[in-house]
Amino acid sequence: MKQHWQALRAHHATLADVRISTLLEAPARAAEFSARHGEMLFDFSKTSLDAKGLALLLNLAQAADVEAKREAMFRGDKINVTEGRAVLHTALRNLNAAVTVDGENVMPSVRATYARMVEFARAIREGEIKGQGGAYTDVVNIGIGGSDLGPAMAYLALTPYADGPRCHFVSNVDGAHIHDTLRGLNPETTLVIVASKTFTTIETMTNAETARDWMAAKVADPAAQFAAVSTSADRTAAFGIDASRVFGFDDWVGGRYSMWGPIGLSLMLAIGPAGFDDFLAGGADMDAHFRHAAPAHNLPILLALVGIWHNQICGYTTRAVLPYDQRLLRLPAYLQQLEMESNGKRVSMDGSDLEEQSGPVVWGEPGTNGQHAFYQLIHQGTRVVPCEFIVARQGHEPDLAHQHLLLVANCLAQSEALMRGRSLAEATGIMAAKGLTGAELDRQARHRVFPGNRPSTTLAIPQLTPFTLGQIIALYEHRVFVEGVILGLNSFDQWGVELGKELAVALQPILEGRASIEGKDASTKLLVDYLTTAPKA
Repeated sequence: MKQHWQALRAHHATLADVRISTLLEAPARAAEFSARHGEMLFDFSKTSLDAKGLALLLNLAQAADVEAKREAMFRGDKINVTEGRAVLHTALRNLNAAVTVDGENVMPSVRATYARMVEFARAIREGEIKGQGGAYTDVVNIGIGGSDLGPAMAYLALTPYADGPRCHFVSNVDGAHIHDTLRGLNPETTLVIVASKTFTTIETMTNAETARDWMAAKVADPAAQFAAVSTSADRTAAFGIDASRVFGFDDWVGGRYSMWGPIGLSLMLAIGPAGFDDFLAGGADMDAHFRHAAPAHNLPILLALVGIWHNQICGYTTRAVLPYDQRLLRLPAYLQQLEMESNGKRVSMDGSDLEEQSGPVVWGEPGTNGQHAFYQLIHQGTRVVPCEFIVARQGHEPDLAHQHLLLVANCLAQSEALMRGRSLAEATGIMAAKGLTGAELDRQARHRVFPGNRPSTTLAIPQLTPFTLGQIIALYEHRVFVEGVILGLNSFDQWGVELGKELAVALQPILEGRASIEGKDASTKLLVDYLTTAPKA
């Protein structure tokens, strides 16, 4: 692998003086540096990649054995080596083909659980299963991390298709979150879903107990209005939740990859089983493309290679995800967890230190809001931030089509502006036309220079639907997988979240005055003293 990395860096050095705008002067540039799958278009022509650079990246992927490791994942091999697990979230959206783990076909169990979800959702939506006060009007999903970000993001994204109960999502152990969510809801017509695989996650269970107390004030049997997404039958039973309302999933489904199954129950309740089927179909469609398309035309592979080029080769340490769709408000946060929890590692599969930098810092905000916030830094700051734009050809509000055109115009304008920039000569001409001269002309012009040559990609879709959302999420999942394989790390564990949890458990009794603070560092002692001492009158 080392020689492939060296070849990429050597080639990158030869492009130091080549501007993206110059590359785009080639008539075939846009066609050759874009790829399509169905009606989805991925344009990466506004990057510094040239034909040789792309060829070297494809060689890197081949040397990393991406295609063979991809098949190992789909086949059910235990590629999560630190936990000894298969990685089969893809099985949750492919309900037909057999998938074997430890010699057993897991699909009958997956299909059975899915059928139970469908029947439960149908009965809730049609009013057959009711709360004490009648048909359910609201659903509160209590989870954290992958048990929250996925369904919360997807519910907001698919609002035009949501014709079931209103959904609300609680994740933070901060009491303000559940207090503000439950305020205004009717406990007699509210269903609470507790999403925790082990049913021990402290933030989730604390919020679940708070919700049960809130419901008990008006509902005779509050546990009857609870459902659970968990594999712990004994703990859900102890909580009082009937087994018919408990939906489990196997350990080969990681939290941040889990909304395709029972973790997506709240989404299924909102958009209905048919809409959820379309969501799964979109994910399965991208799976098939990822498995069968040639690497040079394979969207997940190309998206990953562009990411590798920007982060590991160009040295750009962050990545901005900029959906020009208000309903994708939570997508940057979702992708932030997907990328940073998956590839935010420091050691390779064998435990040795990584030889390359791991994943980038992922962040973002929908356009056009971001344009009036952080785009100043993107355009004129001293650091280069690769941008990933997402935009749909068509919105969902035909009477507001003119606003959608304005949205699209802004998206295209931003990527063009990042690429083109504005030279000092152009800025000087603009300010001279306003009557400025001499030193003041030069000073004012310099403030209006845009360096340009800043890379971006654009993912264009026909419309944000359950199917296309499924495609997008699966596309990014596979992108993370490919990046992880190339970097030689395990994208499917998350040991980095454990230490803080352990220390929090130890600190709680100290804050409550039930344990000694001895052994803690001076800073922690200072903060504990401040946070546990009542203010003076």
